Amino acid sequence: MRAFVASIVVSVLLAGGAAWYLIEMMPAGTAYQTYATSGARVGDPGSNLVGPSWRGG
Repeated sequence: MRAFVASIVVSVLLAGGAAWYLIEMMPAGTAYQTYATSGARVGDPGSNLVGPSWRGG
């Protein structure tokens, strides 16, 4: 029983540590600001959005 409880505690600690690490490593800002390099083809999101008169297609 002690081994089972210990495994649950360790798995919760590992999951919490992984979540914290991933949140800390996540780049700040939006995608078009973060990946604004010469190799990325991400433009300003306002220039390629569908307008209100779009009918589909």
